[in-house]
Amino acid sequence: MTCYLVSAFLLALQTLAVSSELIQADFDLTLEPLDLDSEIPINASSPPPGTSKREPHSIIIGVRKGGTRALLEMLDIHPEVAAAATEVHFFDWDENYAKGFEWYRDLMPYSYPHQITIEKTPGYFTSALAPERICAMNSSIKLLLILRDPAERVISDYTQVYFNRLENHKPVQAIENLLVRNGALNTRYKAIQRSLYDVHMRNWLRHFPLEQIHIVDGDALIRDPLPELQKVERFLNLPPRIISSNFYFNQTKGFYCIRSDGRERCLHESKGRPHPAVNSTVLQQLRSYLQEHNRTFFRLVKRTFDWQ
Repeated sequence: MTCYLVSAFLLALQTLAVSSELIQADFDLTLEPLDLDSEIPINASSPPPGTSKREPHSIIIGVRKGGTRALLEMLDIHPEVAAAATEVHFFDWDENYAKGFEWYRDLMPYSYPHQITIEKTPGYFTSALAPERICAMNSSIKLLLILRDPAERVISDYTQVYFNRLENHKPVQAIENLLVRNGALNTRYKAIQRSLYDVHMRNWLRHFPLEQIHIVDGDALIRDPLPELQKVERFLNLPPRIISSNFYFNQTKGFYCIRSDGRERCLHESKGRPHPAVNSTVLQQLRSYLQEHNRTFFRLVKRTFDWQ
């Protein structure tokens, strides 16, 4: 069913004051506010002259633990980008979607006519409903998807949950106990499900042509940010404004930080945490299982990535 056929139905659905269950398998419950150096002060009572809040021109749809935060903060360097301050979870959380597009638009930053608005919610990529809902809003929207080696993404996903549970004084398990059940790979583990890129990509391609989805190589972004960001600038039809001097390598943190407008800033301390050592046999089981999914994904997107 095309987005045009379902648009009226979806918009009518928003008016219902019905709260439905959250689909917890597809998003991270621990959200962090973005610490963005916005060029426009957010003041609902007195917006900057000539600005307005608009629906996004582009959305970073995922993937969780793929580098979405780094991508958004690096794009925010660009003077013609206005970045949303939080993960909105409008298209993947039913209770938010029921609030309607005006509620969604009000969460966007003020922007000037020459700027484009970008929001990012990593849970969109793995949501069964998000592609259709975004298409109903704007069938020509440009989507950004940042991916990394899917096995490494699984371990990073585990690491985030591990530290979140420690901070909340909850019990934790070794990663091997989650990856393996009864001697076999636990393919129902949510972290593994999120790394089946081909499964989720098929859903997006039912609603959007591949030309509207730009895939950012998350592993390459970590190694050398500028080339990946220049590709994004071209995809979004932005003039080239991001330059090499906007980045510097922080030896202590082990990744690139941002330098713009006379200020330096790095990602939140929760980013770049060291991964646990994983039993080599278990890790090989995981990589073997993901290989066929990776090959299918490469065929879908007509390009390959250097994933083990």
